Amino acid sequence: MAADHLDERDRSDALVLFGITGDLAYKKLFPALHDLERDQDLDFPVIGVARSDWTLDDLRERAEASMREEVDDLDEDAMRTVIDRLEYVQGDYNHPDTFARLNELLQDCSKPLAYLAIPPSLFDEVIEGLETIGANQRGGGVVVEKPFGRDLTSARELDDLLQRTFPEELIYRIDHFLGKETVLDVMLFRLANPVLDTLLHRHHVDHLQITMAEDFGIEGRGGFYDTVGAMRDVVQNHLLQVMALILADPPVSDDPEALRDEKSKVLRALRPIQPDEMVRGQYVGYHDVDQVDPESTTETFVSLVANVETWRWSDVPIHIRAGKAMDETRTEIAVVFKRPPLSLYRGPDMTEPPPNTLRFRIKPGERIDLGIQLKKPGERIETEPVLMTYEWDDRLARHTEAYARLLGDALSGDRTLFARSDSVLAAWEAVQPLLDDPGPVHPYEPGEAGPAEAKRVAPPGGWLPPLTD
Repeated sequence: MAADHLDERDRSDALVLFGITGDLAYKKLFPALHDLERDQDLDFPVIGVARSDWTLDDLRERAEASMREEVDDLDEDAMRTVIDRLEYVQGDYNHPDTFARLNELLQDCSKPLAYLAIPPSLFDEVIEGLETIGANQRGGGVVVEKPFGRDLTSARELDDLLQRTFPEELIYRIDHFLGKETVLDVMLFRLANPVLDTLLHRHHVDHLQITMAEDFGIEGRGGFYDTVGAMRDVVQNHLLQVMALILADPPVSDDPEALRDEKSKVLRALRPIQPDEMVRGQYVGYHDVDQVDPESTTETFVSLVANVETWRWSDVPIHIRAGKAMDETRTEIAVVFKRPPLSLYRGPDMTEPPPNTLRFRIKPGERIDLGIQLKKPGERIETEPVLMTYEWDDRLARHTEAYARLLGDALSGDRTLFARSDSVLAAWEAVQPLLDDPGPVHPYEPGEAGPAEAKRVAPPGGWLPPLTD
């Protein structure tokens, strides 16, 4: 976001990518560097560190292949500039010589930013290595990818590890979901429209619905997904963080900590979710996926009810669901408002009209819809539901991709969109009862909206149907 108040002196002057030969760098980080170079003309060295027995030419060839494959609007000059800036240090992360050679390349850099695109099991070695060369004393910080632990205990251990070496203000916990253009609009919608913000209150809101459904399974990710499941993969991080954005009170300033303070208040007020407030599911055929344990009880679907106990949101249930191999692909936040005390103008069938709704569709087809009631044309005085819709125009096609935005923010020292320690731990505290007692996993057929048992925790009146284009 690069807030206006940030000083140019906060900017990093080197990027060190640990795990530069891995899939994350290929699919996300090289394309992000391309976009940053194209849009901002970044002037810093990019030093890759990995165990792979590659030459610098090998790395540069992979970077070019990545950008040609993953960037939709390729700028040849930007790509060549990124490639020319690459340097490579090959070696084990637990070997002092690896960091000695890295330090030689950093001699002219005063604020290097280290990006750990590696498994958390290797963090200890890398952070200790960075400490030996004094990288943590130069003010550039460290970027770590989710998952931030597997449960509350491991999250605390990871937090202790990071903060033994880097201060909290230099730790960037990156969740690419929070850098999406449409997710950011959820935040700005409230802050920039006080007339609508006043409606987002327990006095007016009946409940919230947050959905992240996908109509495909986990093919190609079996080994990873079977150790994680839907709860750890998207609910504890993506969806609870998005929930915090929609529920947070306006910050007192544009300082990065102000918004993070408000999000933290929401997550710390999130009541621990109990096992009877959740239903897990697993799609039929999951056990046939490569690298999945034939006896696995890992969930591919989860539906739960959360409650945030603040003056603004107490007694407003927040229904959250996420799943693979479902009947649709949709990521959406929906605010369902309370019905009027009397429905005076019903149709001849006397059915209750639908409630007012405010829906943020993040994908597919990004849009915002306000569902209201208007008079139905004709002689009878009766209402019909109408959608007031805003769909993103062609500017969205040229917007900054999430990884480019977040990487640029980290390089600029802007912490606004990164998770803070207290927020991460609060989210783990809320879901820990579900990890301790997950309950049974119920089967559902691919193409269904989850298992039938999930109706027990569904919103009153059921989940809203997909929006029609």
